Amino acid sequence: MSLFWALFALGLAFGIAARLGRFCLLRGLRQWLGKDADESTGRAPALQAFALALAVALLASQGLQLAGLIDLSQAGAARPSFSLLGTLLGGAVFGVGMVLARACGARSLVLLAGGNLRSLVTLVFLALGAQISMTGVLTPLRLWLQTLTPAALPQATLTAYLQSAYSLGSTSTAAIILIASALLLIYALLRPALRQNPLQLVCALCIGLLVAAGWWITAHIDVDPFEPAKLSSLSFVGPVAESLLYLQLSVGRELGMGSALVAGVLCGALVAALASGSARWEGFDSTTRLAASAGGGLLMGIGGVLAAGCSIGQGLTGLSTLAFASFVATAGIVTGALAALSFQRRA
Repeated sequence: MSLFWALFALGLAFGIAARLGRFCLLRGLRQWLGKDADESTGRAPALQAFALALAVALLASQGLQLAGLIDLSQAGAARPSFSLLGTLLGGAVFGVGMVLARACGARSLVLLAGGNLRSLVTLVFLALGAQISMTGVLTPLRLWLQTLTPAALPQATLTAYLQSAYSLGSTSTAAIILIASALLLIYALLRPALRQNPLQLVCALCIGLLVAAGWWITAHIDVDPFEPAKLSSLSFVGPVAESLLYLQLSVGRELGMGSALVAGVLCGALVAALASGSARWEGFDSTTRLAASAGGGLLMGIGGVLAAGCSIGQGLTGLSTLAFASFVATAGIVTGALAALSFQRRA
């Protein structure tokens, strides 16, 4: 199997699981704050599902690392040098945009496959925001922000740092990973809300395993021994921007691997939507909602490039590597989303 089709299959599985399990960090944060009227009892099953997926992704990814099957220091999220302020600010901008659009990039793909045209607007503006930040008019601003409060770390990940600074062996490292995973599992499963929804629980388990599968796929399929590429897994800001650019400028360009992932997610979510009977056309009920979807998408594209990832790319995939940059980006995403949700609550 080629890398293209392997990533398509990865996206296909993610699209099915994310659609059937309604997997969404924003939805979990809203439940945690009591924003959803039907789930304002202090339960947050969607947040518990995200914690479960993260625990599984962490265990599986680090297990592959300890087994010598992958090298997470080669992951794109594992950056020893990054801007603390730029990454934190980028995450916060992404989090605010996620609240405005009412979905992150991954969730927007899943919703679009089921007929939600609001998500189409969000994705188009997300791609626009990413492009103007990567190579467009906002590139000088991004480059300037990335020079502020630079962090140059001896190691890019927490496990590598502990092994280097304290000479920890694989047994001690494994114990730390097990403790972190156990804490996530306790949060995910201690309250009955997630356990009472077996489908959501199974889908979260699958998504966690898919993160590790992504690392393995990019480490072993179609690898050039002379120019090995960075490892990657589930992440959506760059791939969505790449896919839209390919639709416009396909002549003379190769179809990127990110586009394979995006196409897989759309196909998988469409299959799940049709199978579950949840597919239906949805549009805007007001111009205010249209503006919010467009503005939210634009902020997610800009913030996602600055933070080098999204709520999935950093908050799930990146954290499975225990990269320091991912901790900072995720903190920014959660802080920005909570601040925006709290503002909406008071408004």
